[in-house]
Amino acid sequence: MDVLTHLFGGILTVLSPVHFLVLLIGLVLGMLVAVLPGLTLVMGVVLALPFTYKMGVGPGLILLTAMYASGTYAGAITSILFRIPGEPMDVPLLWDGYEMTRKGQAAKALGWSLMASFIGGIASAVMMVAMAEPVARMALSFSSPEFFAIVFFGLVSVVALSGDSVVNSLISLCMGLLIATVGVDSIYGAERFAFGQPFLLDGIEFLLVMVGAYGIGEVLTRLRAGFVSEPGEAGDGQARFRTALPRWAEIVRMKYTLLRGTLTGVVVGIVPGAGATVSAFVAYGLESQYGKNRKQLGTGAPEGIVVAKSAATASVGGALVPLLAMGIPGSGATAIILAAFLLHGIQPGPQVFVSSTDLVYTVFAAVFLSIIGMCVLGYFAIKPLCKVLDAPEAIVSAFVVVFCFVGAFAARNSLSDLYVISAFGLVGYLFERFRFPIAPLVLGTILGPLAETNFMTLMVSFDNDWTILFRRPISGAVMVLALVALFWPIVRALAQRRSAARFAQAAARG
Repeated sequence: MDVLTHLFGGILTVLSPVHFLVLLIGLVLGMLVAVLPGLTLVMGVVLALPFTYKMGVGPGLILLTAMYASGTYAGAITSILFRIPGEPMDVPLLWDGYEMTRKGQAAKALGWSLMASFIGGIASAVMMVAMAEPVARMALSFSSPEFFAIVFFGLVSVVALSGDSVVNSLISLCMGLLIATVGVDSIYGAERFAFGQPFLLDGIEFLLVMVGAYGIGEVLTRLRAGFVSEPGEAGDGQARFRTALPRWAEIVRMKYTLLRGTLTGVVVGIVPGAGATVSAFVAYGLESQYGKNRKQLGTGAPEGIVVAKSAATASVGGALVPLLAMGIPGSGATAIILAAFLLHGIQPGPQVFVSSTDLVYTVFAAVFLSIIGMCVLGYFAIKPLCKVLDAPEAIVSAFVVVFCFVGAFAARNSLSDLYVISAFGLVGYLFERFRFPIAPLVLGTILGPLAETNFMTLMVSFDNDWTILFRRPISGAVMVLALVALFWPIVRALAQRRSAARFAQAAARG
């Protein structure tokens, strides 16, 4: 009953005039970001983050949560209608959604995507509320070995799940951890990597790393490509800009597909670093193996839309569980939400359910209301959202640069931050150019201080005995899982290379 009482209080908070206005702004911005060429959901949330610095923590978190939720849906519109995926998570929709459009069933495809997003989102929100507090209570018994192991697992998971090259991901992560060490050591008070520059003594704000690498870096990448987006196919034109919701009987027939997609989204979303993209692809893969109409996937089957979209939206609730309960983001967007907590001096984790109960349930309520609002706006706003595609990419990118610099300057009113953000913009561009993932860099910058603090604490507490990490049951199990997640891709790549060499030798002898 306490949970329901707190949740009802959170809903009342979000429905207050100012908070509700912020929620609506977040929903609209999330949808715009998802359909604008050259922008991504994570990039949009990053651009909004500096402006939350002057807000209260409540409105700031509501804004980012609403953007996160609505951004997971809006990309489906352009994927289905124009064959332009708004996000990587929307790629599976091309295989069945756009095929339905080519068959003249665009309205029905949009209806299935909206319904799947609603059911997957609401179901994951319920699971989020049910799971977060028990996980947090369990985490209250943790000490520095357990917390370090969890942070290490979060860092390693991002490495294992981002990009084709584990080596490139490790380099990116190590660079992020190195950036996190700049400034004065919080344990011993020693200066590190300041190079005689006073502004570096305070360290490098993770905000500058995120906004620079994602925002400025993406603009530079687009500039090099000449701001050329792949054109979509308009098909039958304006007549398709509507949504036909499926009937109840059709939804009931799709229940097992919805269940598979939702559960996959929640489970994969909980894994640090996975997020909506991994959820959508894993769910689509499971449906292609175990679905009733698996042979029809890829030819315009509604099951392909339903399973991918329900999984992507369900990952929102799943990703927020480790963030709120243990302070470990489950996706790129939740890493930005973690940054918003930290900007306001709040460390997510077990204690936040005790010290900031109202704030936690405000976030929960924001998720529920964002899912509902996202679906309402998604139903009525198809035509305006599609019109946004007419905006020239160069103009959009110019506004992105302006917002990046304004946001960076507003955080600390320091001109030095503009040089830092420009430098990390170049880093982001070079990372994209040479296929280094940015996510490990950003997460290393955010979680690096937390990892260092917990590691130094356990070394002091346990007489420099690092083996305690493997001798305690929980931390030992998490460390083993982390090492498996880290080394398994390497072992698999070596095995594939050896198998290919044997095949080549056999072919040469034959």
